[in-house]
Amino acid sequence: MHAKFSPEELAFQEEVRGFMREHFTADLAARVHHPKTFRDAMVEWQKLLDGQGWAANGWPEEHGGCGWTATQKYIYTTELAAAGAPDVVPMGIKMVAPVLYSYGSAEQKARFLPPTKSSEIWWCQGYSEPGAGSDLAALQTRAVRDGDDYIIDGTKIWTTYAQYADWIFCLVRTDTSGKPQQGISFLLIDMKSPGVTVSPIISVDDEHHLNEVNFENVRVPIANRIGEENQGWTYAKALLTYERTALSGVSYSKRILTKIRDLASQAATDGTRLIDDSDFRGRLADVEMEVMALEFLELRVLSDLDSGGAPGMESSLLKLKGTELQQAVQSLLWDVAAGFGGILPEADDELWGSDGNIARREYMFGRACTIFGGSNEVQRNIIAKYALGL
Repeated sequence: MHAKFSPEELAFQEEVRGFMREHFTADLAARVHHPKTFRDAMVEWQKLLDGQGWAANGWPEEHGGCGWTATQKYIYTTELAAAGAPDVVPMGIKMVAPVLYSYGSAEQKARFLPPTKSSEIWWCQGYSEPGAGSDLAALQTRAVRDGDDYIIDGTKIWTTYAQYADWIFCLVRTDTSGKPQQGISFLLIDMKSPGVTVSPIISVDDEHHLNEVNFENVRVPIANRIGEENQGWTYAKALLTYERTALSGVSYSKRILTKIRDLASQAATDGTRLIDDSDFRGRLADVEMEVMALEFLELRVLSDLDSGGAPGMESSLLKLKGTELQQAVQSLLWDVAAGFGGILPEADDELWGSDGNIARREYMFGRACTIFGGSNEVQRNIIAKYALGL
């Protein structure tokens, strides 16, 4: 997509590009993209963004946001992707923070928002359970009142980056009567609390993103509850709309498509170029057009947010189509990398960033894109209900 920017917007674009050139160095990029150094490098990167005032760019200005227009947000995400730089880890700044500043008490906002923005707190999300994934309302982790505390017992699963986290935001059941969506509360839990155990889950890409988190008689102050008791489902739904909007992955798909074009234009091991193959060019063009169409939808959602709205059913559309397109570009990258020496696992650190290893890891991890954040089957049900009235 080629946008026509005003002189002020072009100046902002150059500011973002200059920041990326100066601060997202090759050394930092290598550390961000390697599992052994990921956590510390991401904190370093997020602190650089926060120092520029950009880490929490989507927050209201009174809480440290930028007050950007939809066009500025578009420019920022586009230039971020073009530089190969990651966005912030979403669980804190993009997921729990909107719940905090929308529903939290003044004390909770003062306690948690500043260190979340500055990356002093690393958050993880405690939603899914072994028996409650897409059917999230079936969650069974219990929170029983005991004086000024809750006592938490239960298990959360598929908890991304829990091994790094300082805090976890959790949905817990505080009442078993009524409909499943009732009786759920939203708690903030210190991961250092006695009784919290984190167990790794190694995913199909051979990496440790995921974990099981077990709570056994974990004591949590009632002061750590967001909003009213038994109203957590309302806050959870609000959070999920922000999460699903972020999962569209337009900037990611554009960055991978650029890499695909670059690789396909080079001679592979057999001397041919994939870009000269008409079938491949057709596949590539189809995906590029669909990514462009999705980008326009994302811009409409950003424009609505500018006007004071909140992402609604559109977030399901973005998540549904965005994750399908992420898988499409990952499949293309897989095909291209196969022509440059294969896609077998390469464990050696020196080969970690090779095209073949990157393609393999992106493809394997991407199989989960249409599942996490609410499976795409669930998103189709939401769209059917709210857009089609079915």
